Amino acid sequence: MDAFYASVELLRYPELRGQAVVIGGGRNAVPETLEDGTRRFRKLRDYVGRGVVTTSTYEARALGVFSAMGMMKAAQLAPDAILLPTDFDSYRHYSRLFKTAVATFTSQIEDRGIDEIYIDLTDVPGEPADIGTRIKAAVRAATGLTCSICIAPNKLLAKIGSELDKPDGLTLLTMDDVPKRIWPLPARKVNGIGPKASEKLAAIGIATVGDLAAAAPELLQSHFGRSYSAWLADVAQGIDARQVVVSSEPRSMSRETTFERDLHPRRDRATLSETFTGLCVRVADDLRRKGYTGKTVGIKLRYDDFRTVTRDLTIPYPTADATEIRRAATECLKRVPLDRRLRLLGVRVSALSPAGSEPAVPAPAPVQGELPFSAENHGS
Repeated sequence: MDAFYASVELLRYPELRGQAVVIGGGRNAVPETLEDGTRRFRKLRDYVGRGVVTTSTYEARALGVFSAMGMMKAAQLAPDAILLPTDFDSYRHYSRLFKTAVATFTSQIEDRGIDEIYIDLTDVPGEPADIGTRIKAAVRAATGLTCSICIAPNKLLAKIGSELDKPDGLTLLTMDDVPKRIWPLPARKVNGIGPKASEKLAAIGIATVGDLAAAAPELLQSHFGRSYSAWLADVAQGIDARQVVVSSEPRSMSRETTFERDLHPRRDRATLSETFTGLCVRVADDLRRKGYTGKTVGIKLRYDDFRTVTRDLTIPYPTADATEIRRAATECLKRVPLDRRLRLLGVRVSALSPAGSEPAVPAPAPVQGELPFSAENHGS
């Protein structure tokens, strides 16, 4: 999907089309509706905090603002960009719509997240260009949004190719197209070549996929080892044997939040308690929506000095109940020192199984227990 979160927001606020828009603000970024029915939007220059950009429109990207960039840095690059809050419920709604539209063509779909899928079209009749055009039209009809598709011999080329003609692109690649369309690209465009590998490649004179394709095997092996160098040699030639994985079971589900400011375990106890309970509720909602229960509940804390700690607790029976998740997560919380301010708080449920696959055990009566965010027990 093209700039997915931002595109969903433009359905809600069509007057922002063609403008630089950044998604990632908190509740204070909600637009204000004026008496005459018009809306007043927040500007990125007004943002204060430690958040990161969730996504941005193509107009904002042209100014250098991209996903995962710190909001304060983004504000320096595009101070006049419109700032909007994230609305994951809405994004999940449109995600379901676009995937349902694609499923009318084939059930051979690998889900890669909220805005991306792989599709095996081997058994779908028709010419590739026609199939791609029809899929794009179905997605547009179902969502009002555009997507970019690449039809290629394998997942590697399909992934790279889907970025070549964005937005609203339809790209057809064959193995014969690799020298012309893939080799000129920066090596980092290959999914699996991260920043560190890119730096190492650049240090030995390899900047593009074509450079990688021409590199001597012994050079790659001396810097990257036998396994990774063999993979690099294959992907530079467009070779990828991975299959489309139609079904896979999640290992865990989690929710976490990074605070706008560091929170004190005692003085900000009410805020921390409310956030903690909210995370447990959201994880429970995710589990029920996707049809899973879990037996291991965990927490994640990041202190103001950037140290991160985790704790887990395995309970006797699987659950998707928010009260039970909170009860177990609270026990985990009691096992960590709360003697510093907190930057991040997270809750996770793992050891998942499909709901109903194990005997149900009645949950104890709901209890709103005290959370150990207190200086009396853990210092200040």
